[in-house]
This record gives sequence, C-alpha cells and structure tokens, in this order.
Amino acid sequence: MAGSTLSNHQVSSNRKQCDFTKLMMAGFDLELNNDSTQDFHVVFHGPKGTLYEGGVWKVHVTLPDDYPFASPSIGFMNKMLHPNVDEASGSVCLDVINQTWTPLYSLVNVFEVFLPQLLTYPNPTDPLNSEAASLMSRDKRLYEEKVREYVRLYASREEWEKEQREKKEAQKNGLCGATAETSTTSSGEASTVGETVPTTATTADATNDAVSEISDLGSPADIEDVDISAL
Repeated sequence: MAGSTLSNHQVSSNRKQCDFTKLMMAGFDLELNNDSTQDFHVVFHGPKGTLYEGGVWKVHVTLPDDYPFASPSIGFMNKMLHPNVDEASGSVCLDVINQTWTPLYSLVNVFEVFLPQLLTYPNPTDPLNSEAASLMSRDKRLYEEKVREYVRLYASREEWEKEQREKKEAQKNGLCGATAETSTTSSGEASTVGETVPTTATTADATNDAVSEISDLGSPADIEDVDISAL
C-alpha cells in the first residue's frame, strides 16, 4: 500500500512538471506562486473572432495533490463578463473541468481548447453570472457592448504590456543588485540567482518520466472534438 501511494505521488509530481513544461513550450507566459508548479498564473489571450479578442487575462491555476486524476482549479484574476464565469470570484462553469475531467486531458487542452470554446460559445442556460445570462438572452446587442466594455476596462492589452515592461525592469534591477551582492562573496558560494533557475536536463527528465509513468492510461480521444456547447 505504501509503495502504491508513493508511486501515485511520483506520477502526479512528474505529470505536473510535464504539463507545466508543455504550457511554456506552447508559448504561454506563466508566473509561479512561491516557486511552485502546483500553484501559478497563466496569461490567457482572448480568442480571435470573439467578443474577447484583444483582451488579456491572468488565470489562477491550482493543481490538486492527485492531479491529473483530479481536475485543476481554474479562475480568472481580472474581471470578465460571461454567463459561465462568476464575476466576483472568476470561477469557471465548465463541465469538462468540473465533472467529466480525465487524466488524458492536460493544461494545454484547457488553455488551447476548453477555455477558447467556452468564450466562443457561452451557455446562458446554466449560468454562474445570472445577470450576464439574462442580458445575453434579452438584448444581445447590449450584452455584446458590455462584454467589450469589460475587456477595455479590465483586460486591456496595453495595460498588460505596460505591466510586463515594469516587471522586466524590476527584474533587471533586481538581477543587477543580486549580481553585485554575490560578486563580493567567495568563489565557493552558490549564486542566489543561479539556484532558482531549473536546468534544461531536469525539465526534460521530468517530462520523459511523466510520459512514461502515465503511458498505461491509454490514448486520448480527439480532444478538439469535445462538445461543451450543452454546459
């Protein structure tokens, strides 16, 4: 029993690292909370051709201890007007995450398929935001205007780009300060900056281990065909 528990823990740990790495490889910007690949933020851009195009949201992702056998927790950090997104908490009403999740899905599927589909096909019949759902059903033109207003006020690309510039500048200044400080220590001491940067080999090993550990789960279905329109 103890051996089985340890094995499951290792599978979960490797899979978390694997999914985290795949998100970065897919081009998503990620921000760690307390250097943890179990709790982090993903920068999500509104899908093209939707009311949310041009908007940028920070999505809070929390992976449970038994991920991927249990689904991730997903929530928008900045406001969004959508029938299936709670305006106050950012929680998402998405059946494929909340009820029908399987270990064959990954975080890349969440951000490349499931969330874009949710924003493309909102479902006012099963709302988390009843006011948005009511407005969508009652006056679609006004609803679309309000959605675009929320994007402009709370998910502006310009504000996000400004934030990124300020963050890079702060990191640059911090790095310069850390370099100056560590240069005064003996050559045998480890650099604080260097200790926080994972090696490519470590990332590759974790990815390969995760793929190997979960290979007995079988082949995933055609994920892009997942139908969430009935949520």
